[in-house]
Amino acid sequence: MAGSAFSASTYSGNAPVAEINVTPLVDVMLVLLIIFMVTAPALTGNLNLSLPYPNPDVIRTPPKVVLMVQQDGSFDLDGQRLTTTQLPAALAAVVHANPDTVVEVGANADADYQGFTHALSAAKESGVRNISTR
Repeated sequence: MAGSAFSASTYSGNAPVAEINVTPLVDVMLVLLIIFMVTAPALTGNLNLSLPYPNPDVIRTPPKVVLMVQQDGSFDLDGQRLTTTQLPAALAAVVHANPDTVVEVGANADADYQGFTHALSAAKESGVRNISTR
């Protein structure tokens, strides 16, 4: 027979008992413990791989050319001032010298957006494969 912490004077037989039933809580905790014990070894397994090591001698950075669109609509290709008609030929010469050249296109803060789009279009039509923007 189970005992109670309530004294006979304060507890009457018909009143509800305000005790927490911990049996379901213990059951759930034991089930979770078993699940974690079963799955933990599977999560810590190793995967044997043979990955290649990078060779620093093979890595080389391609040359970079900066093409800036100026406020007056002209272009500046690494310090050389070009007009709209001269730009495609100059970019084609850069690509002919080294096809992997990166052309970084930027614009003056006051430059017209049309000049920037023309620079991108001329770079693409000249065969530049690597175009980045500033």
